[in-house]
Amino acid sequence: MSNDILRFATAGSVDDGKSTLIGRLLYDSKSIFEDQLDAVERTSVARGEEQTNLALLTDGLRAEREQGITIDVAYRYFATPKRTFIIADTPGHIQYTRNMVTGASTADLAIILVDARKGLQEQSRRHAFLTTLLQVPHLVLAVNKMDLVDYSQDRFDEIKAEFAEFAAKLDARDLTFVPISALHGDNVVSQSENMPWYTGGSLLHHLENVHIASDRNLIDARFPVQYVIRPHKSDDPELHDYRGYAGQLAGGVLKPGDEVTHLPSGLSTRIAKVLTADGEVAEAFSPMSVTLLLEDEIDISRGDMICRPNNTPAVSQDIEAMVCWMTDARKLTPRSKLLVKHTTRTAKVMVKDLRYRLDVNSLHRDESADHLALNEIGRVRLRSTQPLFVDEYAKNRQTGGFILIDEATNTTVGAGMVVKAD
Repeated sequence: MSNDILRFATAGSVDDGKSTLIGRLLYDSKSIFEDQLDAVERTSVARGEEQTNLALLTDGLRAEREQGITIDVAYRYFATPKRTFIIADTPGHIQYTRNMVTGASTADLAIILVDARKGLQEQSRRHAFLTTLLQVPHLVLAVNKMDLVDYSQDRFDEIKAEFAEFAAKLDARDLTFVPISALHGDNVVSQSENMPWYTGGSLLHHLENVHIASDRNLIDARFPVQYVIRPHKSDDPELHDYRGYAGQLAGGVLKPGDEVTHLPSGLSTRIAKVLTADGEVAEAFSPMSVTLLLEDEIDISRGDMICRPNNTPAVSQDIEAMVCWMTDARKLTPRSKLLVKHTTRTAKVMVKDLRYRLDVNSLHRDESADHLALNEIGRVRLRSTQPLFVDEYAKNRQTGGFILIDEATNTTVGAGMVVKAD
């Protein structure tokens, strides 16, 4: 049993059935407890609904249940014999764009839901664009509520053609189309008898079999140092001089004997050992959390990076990035001063320039914009007080992504994706 983990997010317009779809996946894969199901059934009866509202399995906030909408990102976990799944149920409303960005930022796959009656909506396009901006490798367009259009193949083909035309403008690498009815379970876990014209697999079959191993960057070795381990046990000769560098590998493969370079010093050494919680290993690859022991003593601390001598990230204090602004407490404007957290390094930054604000519906660039407000996305130029070790986001989502923090309140106010570094 190869039980690897697939992270996926659901996205799309309001009332397209995202929460119902996740509820159906959990229910049909027998991944919910009886008391959870009993509580949902009681709530459904109390609200006068004819059948069990599976959306209540993910909509945990009282305001979500009362209004029948999703507000915050809800994470759910389930497993099949083939895979373990982490689901992010993201909101459809335009004012919760920041929540959708949060949920999709770590996803391997995104499911964009479309109501078969309404077809592509503004939010459907918005979320499709955002998932490609966030470099989510796999995209599934699930045409939901097929039962309300009499399981029409013509309607499905019409929406499929319209979305394929729109997706041609985006950087969509892997696109799959599935007609479903989340309410009745058609093509969700098992094949639907109501749509004999559809010859593809069910949605769960696709989730179980989509190939994600090649999505990881195993070429560019990137090891941001998170913590320096010094046990200082004088009566143990092995631990007396122990100096380990702990962190999560953000890319590439590292093995004992490999020559590596430390940034920012540029000094080179070799890896003596690679350790995990279970002991020594022959190699480490992304996204393993490991401790590296080096042959030479180099002054290394949190926020530094270990990489290959001839394959290093850009070392720069000036970066250009796409930023999603996530607060209404203040606006992002030129000369704004913030903190940036990039991998394990935190530094002060100033916004040098706002190049343009992006209209994610029309993809129009407003170069006259002088600020970014809540949920708006734009291209900015940042100057940091310390050099950052960055790759382009398209190349590595870990070393190409960062968050912006308000110095005064310590709250996250923005999320960014590196476009280029000087």
